[in-house]
Amino acid sequence: MVFGFLKGQFIDVIHWVDDTRDTMVWRFDRQGHAIMYGAKLTVREGQAAVFIHEGQLADVFGPGLYMLETNNMPVLTALQHWDHGFSSPFKSEVYFVNTTRFTGQKWGTRNPVMLRDPEFGPLRLRAFGAYSMRVTDPGRFMTEIVGTDGEFTTEEITVHIRDVIVQEFSRVVANSGIAALDMAANLNQLGALVQEAMGPAVAQYGLELPDFVIENISLPEAVEKVLDQRTSMGIVGDLNKYGQFAAAEAMGKAAEAPGSAMGAGMGAAMGAAMGMAGPWGGRTAAPAPPPVPNDPAVEWHLAESGQSQGPFGADALPGLVAQGRLTRATLVWSAGMAGWKAAGEVPALAALMARVPPPPPPA
Repeated sequence: MVFGFLKGQFIDVIHWVDDTRDTMVWRFDRQGHAIMYGAKLTVREGQAAVFIHEGQLADVFGPGLYMLETNNMPVLTALQHWDHGFSSPFKSEVYFVNTTRFTGQKWGTRNPVMLRDPEFGPLRLRAFGAYSMRVTDPGRFMTEIVGTDGEFTTEEITVHIRDVIVQEFSRVVANSGIAALDMAANLNQLGALVQEAMGPAVAQYGLELPDFVIENISLPEAVEKVLDQRTSMGIVGDLNKYGQFAAAEAMGKAAEAPGSAMGAGMGAAMGAAMGMAGPWGGRTAAPAPPPVPNDPAVEWHLAESGQSQGPFGADALPGLVAQGRLTRATLVWSAGMAGWKAAGEVPALAALMARVPPPPPPA
């Protein structure tokens, strides 16, 4: 910041050399000094000079070199009632406003944005991105935002701008009708809609957002896990074929360790699963059970009226069934059995009992 002196007392040159990257407004140091009639005001490109006189917004100067006289200070002249010029110093606050773009500003949603997704129903979204801002109306910016702040930086306005962005982002996304899964492909479109919606909101502060970017839109972690599972299912496709492939891989690994009992057992189990699934993924009929042994040496005893009857050979059992003496509920015993069991529960008699009708229903 540079300023010169004339005659050791009155300021002759008023200008500002900005050597910062985040200063939006800087007040010219006038403490103990007065601005002399005819002083030179230098406003560089990307700047504007705002004169505040006795708390009121007076004149605004764009880029250029000015001699401070009544003819180029109409508002201040009217406020001071200078009819024929002035020769004595006057006191006014001079603020330099940076009108260049402030780039690399970040924004993000502190809390998730609720919306109703056309595919998944109610969803919560988070988003973040970047934007640039620029002062378009220095006078309005001074009166609405800066006030009497002698050095106003971007940090003092970005928090408010982020709140406005999130508000407009939530409204635009909720009304866009774009499915959550399609938002990544439509970030440019969404960014343009949000930027357009924010125009009037920031214009009331004398600002504009010439650049606005949505860098990412994300779902909650739990929802992303479910989507990953759904994606995995889509990649797998036919689960039967995938089961065959997994079984084949498991058996191949088990075969690499022929001495491993666990590998052999797993290979047998996977082989059985493949047999049930069929060679190309279709379900096949279950294999027929092995025939019931019909050993004529096995003798059977029947319990009738509390008495043991028999023994009967295997060839005599069909006749007992025909007589009604051997039913599913008849208690039987043969050597090797731990105790009496109903004939319908004895595996060796399963084939024979399959031909025995169940008890008739009650009348």
